[in-house]
Amino acid sequence: MKHSLEETVILLARTPDVLNTLLRGMPETWTLSTEGEGTWSPLQIVAHLIHADREDWIPRARVILEHGEDRPFPPFDREGNFRAIQGKAVEELLDEFVEARAASLRALGDLNLQPQDMEKRGRHPSFGAVTLSELLATWAAHDLNHLHQISRVMAHQYREAVGPWTKFLGVMHCGGHGASA
Repeated sequence: MKHSLEETVILLARTPDVLNTLLRGMPETWTLSTEGEGTWSPLQIVAHLIHADREDWIPRARVILEHGEDRPFPPFDREGNFRAIQGKAVEELLDEFVEARAASLRALGDLNLQPQDMEKRGRHPSFGAVTLSELLATWAAHDLNHLHQISRVMAHQYREAVGPWTKFLGVMHCGGHGASA
């Protein structure tokens, strides 16, 4: 499937609602649990999404549009928002995510992107040359990746409770959500 800015925006706009439906009002046993040491809880994943909206997607799009490949993207701290979540409930973070995503989508709209902008290139510190289209498609896929991760982490909490049905539940056998970048 070829990247479509319009379809990307539709998906990005829905992610806060999906997270609200899944996580708001859930007991902490669902929102704070992980899959084990070194893995993230749903609360940490929401914090990561907030941080990415504020520090990654739009700033990198602006770097592409303003500097092209002449200036590499600034590094992104994948766990940069974890310090700011101390003592916060998932509901607070969900509200912050709604605001952060709305601001990101407004900023994306303010860029007034044209079809020719999609092929403009920037420089990722690890991958090298990337297009604006690839960056924006990755933003949408990143949301889906973390929605999958949240589902997997939550399912993990019932790994023993489902007994023999685990055999039929692919979410119980998924090996992870991706490598560190």
